[in-house]
Amino acid sequence: MVLFGSPGRLAVWLACCAACCAGLPAAGQSLPQAPPPSQSAPAATGITLDQAIAAAMANDPLFAAAEAHSGSARLDASISRSTLLPNATTNDVYTYTTPSGYINKDAPEGLRVLPAFVANDSIHEYWAQILVNQNISLANIAAYRRNRALAAQAGADLESARRDLVARVVAAYFGVVDASARAEVAKRAMDESQSFVDLTNKLEAGREVARADVVKADLEYQQRQREYADAQLAADKARLDLGVLLFPDPRTPYMLADEGQPPAPLPDEQAVEAAAGHNNPDLRSALEAVRAAKDDVSAARDAYFPTLGFNYTWGLNAPQLAVNGQAGVRNLGYSASFTINMPLWDWFGTHDKVRQSELREQAAQATLTTTQRQLIAQLSEYYDEARVADEAAQSLRTSVETAKESLHLTRLRYQAGEALALEVVDAENSLAQAEDALADGLLRSRVARANLETLTGVL
Repeated sequence: MVLFGSPGRLAVWLACCAACCAGLPAAGQSLPQAPPPSQSAPAATGITLDQAIAAAMANDPLFAAAEAHSGSARLDASISRSTLLPNATTNDVYTYTTPSGYINKDAPEGLRVLPAFVANDSIHEYWAQILVNQNISLANIAAYRRNRALAAQAGADLESARRDLVARVVAAYFGVVDASARAEVAKRAMDESQSFVDLTNKLEAGREVARADVVKADLEYQQRQREYADAQLAADKARLDLGVLLFPDPRTPYMLADEGQPPAPLPDEQAVEAAAGHNNPDLRSALEAVRAAKDDVSAARDAYFPTLGFNYTWGLNAPQLAVNGQAGVRNLGYSASFTINMPLWDWFGTHDKVRQSELREQAAQATLTTTQRQLIAQLSEYYDEARVADEAAQSLRTSVETAKESLHLTRLRYQAGEALALEVVDAENSLAQAEDALADGLLRSRVARANLETLTGVL
């Protein structure tokens, strides 16, 4: 049975898995961050798409939350690593105890007066010690591996959040381009309609056309005025939506560097598949989730095994704060202890924790399988969408040129008395509709290509 439909798709999946496993970031590493952008919009050159993405990364709260989560996960891995290493502390104490009045004549000088009430060694007692502890547990080792996997997963999730933000910025960015193009189309249609009104008035004055043609042209011009006002309003709203992502004040005036520029050529499909196979954060996150779930199972099972502890104490505990006491007694010394804790009975608590971890591992494995399938489907879907959108944009450009020629010929026929005013209005409507369709086609093409570039890590 072929799981992914074809050997080619299976090869893409294997490349994705190999690349993700080989290129996982270490727990102490972080993803490269974009430099903070300027808050003022360039007045001359305009804002590029890359600049818009960088500004949004500095302002977006969802991306900031993902960045904080990734940093916290890296610190959790560092904290769990510290539990595997020896730790050292100091213990410095001075105690004073009320003397009891009893004297031990056989004791050295300074220790003959016995303390009262409490079992202290002497009236003046000093503690100055260094304590070194080391705990060895298989569960702690597994927990460290799990936290490293979770840190790598959080790093992948941060990249996914970045790409989600990129997708939102791309949609808003090219939404402004599309809305501006539509406003230009509405402006040209209104000007064309105004020109036709002037033409009908001129021909009516020469008694070449009826008054009905003037009325029809004037009604069409009023409709074009309303359409232009709506298009301009939509363009202003689109600019505000993008401004929310980029500036502290969304009303900040700005220009876009890519307004009116045609999209770049579509890359080769094999190159797209190779890029997606080497860099997909969703797949990497799913792989790390499975790894963390496996380490969680190991940590739960390791509770069946004993834990080891070692303690070493060096310093003094004496009535004098000195290396040597009275009568040549040496105050400095050390003590050491070694412990082993054997689990005996916990009313199946460990058994139930192991079962819980195994269930979570099964869920993580199912998520990984689904992510692999979705990646393969998205590769084909996004590439086909971009290819069809490019072809449609080319066809729509041809339609616009044809509609312009049709309008020009129809107006010439109308001036020669061979066409009706209704035909001119229809030709104007056809041109406006073709230009609107071209603006939508360019938006579709740009967004489809941006989605493809986001999936492959280009954006």
